[in-house]
Amino acid sequence: MTGVDPWVGVVGQEQARSILEAAAHQPVHAYLFLGSLGSGSFPAALGFAGLILSAELPEGDPGAERRLRLALEARHPDVIVVEPEGATLRVNEAEQIIRAGLRSPVEATRKVIVVRGVDAIEENAIGKLLKVVEEPPPSTVFVLLAEEIPPELVTIASRCVTVDFVRLTDPLVEAGLLARGVEPERARVAALAAGGDFERAVLLATDDGLAVRVALWREIPYRLDGTGSTVVQLVDELRSGMDGAQGPLEARQRRELEELAERIERLGKRGSGETELTARHKREIRRLRQDELRFGLATLSRVYRDRLAAAPDPRADEALRLIQLAAENLIRNPNEALMLQDLLLRVGAAGRAIVVGAAGG
Repeated sequence: MTGVDPWVGVVGQEQARSILEAAAHQPVHAYLFLGSLGSGSFPAALGFAGLILSAELPEGDPGAERRLRLALEARHPDVIVVEPEGATLRVNEAEQIIRAGLRSPVEATRKVIVVRGVDAIEENAIGKLLKVVEEPPPSTVFVLLAEEIPPELVTIASRCVTVDFVRLTDPLVEAGLLARGVEPERARVAALAAGGDFERAVLLATDDGLAVRVALWREIPYRLDGTGSTVVQLVDELRSGMDGAQGPLEARQRRELEELAERIERLGKRGSGETELTARHKREIRRLRQDELRFGLATLSRVYRDRLAAAPDPRADEALRLIQLAAENLIRNPNEALMLQDLLLRVGAAGRAIVVGAAGG
């Protein structure tokens, strides 16, 4: 065992960790990590990859620690991470997975291909992925990540060993933040806002503007006055808050780019992973803004749920229905400003229509 913790980014998930530690010395050809966003499945996939690569080396070999550390950073040449560039896993990305699967390992005797968002695979890419997962070279281990198993994924899932990652509770996320030295009140607020996503909670714990954004979403029902100008103003404020939420992520990305520039200066640009890092940064920004929208819609929903808990209110019922529709439509990557404007206009109009209808009755 090395001095590097393979589960450094994973909170809880004792059963999954136990399964993976036992499997690392003799892994099968494919695993399906099943769990919600932020449950720890991705950092666990990197840790598992590192354990597989380091297990090849003799006990005490210093190279084992290096392999595990680089795998955790997704920088080992035999750990390949593939994730959708858009909302779905497309044919060209399935072909990228196939090419990676057929290549020989660079340094170790095995390579591990981690595929995120496999449950968003497009129908015409399923056959391609199934073939390589079903019959990979002996040196290739696939780790597929999904939040659920839709019907079209059943055949691929049946070729994998499924490892379940339970959804994290707010207290567990909070405890994980406290263990990292986060101040208690900040840990509590970040855990509540993260919705069971520990990766996001870690980011939010460094976000000084979180409390302001929570307050802004909660005051929306009290500011809607039926005018378009108010809706535009609210949307501008919400998007400005989202821009500010990118600050901690952008700071981390700048550090990664600085470290990359230093490596390129020492070792050259070839094989540096510059293209992959740039693409990952873009995906992280897109995911953060979607997470911010989900968090905001959930915060707004709680206001209306509180109203319903106090007394029946048809306006609150209709607002909740509209918010739920907006949340479901996020998977389509809608235009941020237009989606928010449409939602707030509809929520405001529905409230007025119900009040007018009741008065007229």
